Amino acid sequence: MIDHTGVAVSDFEKSKAFYNTALAAIGYALIMELPASVTGHADVAGFGEPPKPDFWINSGSPNVPPIHIAFRVQSRAIVDAFYKAAIAAGGTDNGAPGLRPHYHPNYYGAFVRDPDGHNIEAVCHEAE
Repeated sequence: MIDHTGVAVSDFEKSKAFYNTALAAIGYALIMELPASVTGHADVAGFGEPPKPDFWINSGSPNVPPIHIAFRVQSRAIVDAFYKAAIAAGGTDNGAPGLRPHYHPNYYGAFVRDPDGHNIEAVCHEAE
């Protein structure tokens, strides 16, 4: 079981704003933020469903190649809301909301590239 994960980002403030908006659509909030003076190496921000962050960004050189992170959500409407919010926050389209039956019949996902090119997805596995 994965407890938490994250990505390195080139523009911490820009990425923090992107994720704050995009992930709010799936029920996530910015829960914790620590400066490099505390961590000893980078500014970090943790997002998640309160009270625990499980997705982190840190300032630095972006991961190469970019990372793919998928967030499981409970409805197709939430996938749609994530995509709309992420695009409005400056993300770029990497696959509009829709069924991906080549994965399985109820795989409904949307893919957006964050400011550093990471492939961020919201996915619902439930039938409509």
